Amino acid sequence: MDPIIAATHADPYPYYAELRAQGGLTFHHGLKLWVASSARAVCAVLAHADCRVRPLLEPVPKAIASGTAGAVFAQLMRMNDGERQRCPRSAIEPELALIDLTAVNTLVAARLITVDADGLYKAMFRGPVCVVAALLGFNPAQARVVSVLTADFVACLSPLSNDLQRLAAHAAAEQLRGYFIELLAKTDSALLAAIKQRFEGDADTMIANLIGLCSQTHEATAGLIGNALVALRRHPELLGASMDTLMAEVQRFDPSVQNTRRFVAAACEIDGVRVEAGDVILVLLASANRDPALDEQPDSFLLDRPNRRSFSFGSGRHQCPGQVLAMEIACATVREILDHGVNLERLAWHYRPSLNGRIPLFSTLAV
Repeated sequence: MDPIIAATHADPYPYYAELRAQGGLTFHHGLKLWVASSARAVCAVLAHADCRVRPLLEPVPKAIASGTAGAVFAQLMRMNDGERQRCPRSAIEPELALIDLTAVNTLVAARLITVDADGLYKAMFRGPVCVVAALLGFNPAQARVVSVLTADFVACLSPLSNDLQRLAAHAAAEQLRGYFIELLAKTDSALLAAIKQRFEGDADTMIANLIGLCSQTHEATAGLIGNALVALRRHPELLGASMDTLMAEVQRFDPSVQNTRRFVAAACEIDGVRVEAGDVILVLLASANRDPALDEQPDSFLLDRPNRRSFSFGSGRHQCPGQVLAMEIACATVREILDHGVNLERLAWHYRPSLNGRIPLFSTLAV
């Protein structure tokens, strides 16, 4: 195993414990990068000003740089540091915190959910983006199209994508831009109107980050929903628990985003280790979540965990701005799936191929 393969392993957590025992920040010679595995090291990397979200010499991945998907990528707040990150974030983050969570539950409840494998897939991957699109002002038919286009766009963000997927991502990005241009012209949504009023950048940057809001929702929320179902399958005694409490522990115990990367812009010292400009650091969020220095009994699934802490939504200047919204969509979706009578005992799953995500894909076992 290595720290990247671990993300989709059946149980990567004993391996993460081995990495922490070797030191919080260590060099992996096979992968030719640094690995931050302890809570202290992860916190230090995420907080350090010289640890950037993209390499200085490659702000956009070369594979998509020449198309529309690359143009969108270049403007995403999550893929930038400095003013290009702060400006869109200062407009979007405060408004996400003010969203009426009752409206979120209503939108989730309005979706048709079936409890076969296809229905679970749509509930995990399509439903959350439909909810965000509806909150931004799209009608139900448009929201469904936006969710499909978002899935096509997101594929290009992975180094595992192929040429056909990248071509589809460029086309999807162009279509999404068109949808948002039309939406901004009418601005029926209170959420979108408030973001528009706060936004100080140009229209292209705003549109890119609205696409980014949908794309961030796509896989991360799907993983929250799927990993909650896995937890309930393994611990059926939790079925009567508060969904909010259950999801709070799921995101700590088995997060959908297992790792992220940082790129060292200038030689510096992090957690007592010298790193050089150009070095890459793999930040193991999921490993840090299981560090005993962060939470007591970290390998136990505890609903009543006091002072629960995790890095699942990041930390510092790039902490996920939509954490509350993502958690509420995931909670509402799992409630709906359970209310529709999914037979957890018949669920089987494998993890979607990914370098950083832990997202179960379900199939149903024959009776």
